[in-house]
Amino acid sequence: MRIAVRFKDDVSVVVLSGKFVAGSDGPFLRQKVRDLIDAGTRKFLFDFTDVPYIDSTGLGFLAGSRELAVESQSVIVLAGINPHVQRILDGVKLSQFFELVPDEAAGLVRIAALSAGGQAAPDAQPAKSPRVRKRSEGAAE
Repeated sequence: MRIAVRFKDDVSVVVLSGKFVAGSDGPFLRQKVRDLIDAGTRKFLFDFTDVPYIDSTGLGFLAGSRELAVESQSVIVLAGINPHVQRILDGVKLSQFFELVPDEAAGLVRIAALSAGGQAAPDAQPAKSPRVRKRSEGAAE
């Protein structure tokens, strides 16, 4: 996995390329996001255009980054998710917690709208707070 971070105005664009699999990538990226938040960054665009596959390491990174974003009142938008990665995110019900857009340009527009208090676009999936199920919900009778 290769990682590049650059800024477009006040948005941190984190460009990922290669398979996002077990190793040091997840913890390194999580720390990078934490460092950027500590430095005052509140808008993130994760560009997955060149990520063909993601495993539990990548999923853990996304979940951890979302938690950091919620705690710091930051915005995260995911761009360029391919159908395979989308199926994985959907399968673990993680995509519902992120704004998903087709590419970087759309991501920058979406971040600007969200930062201005805009509503979720019809083709984007709004970030949601996780719903905690009560023990009695879904329990077999």
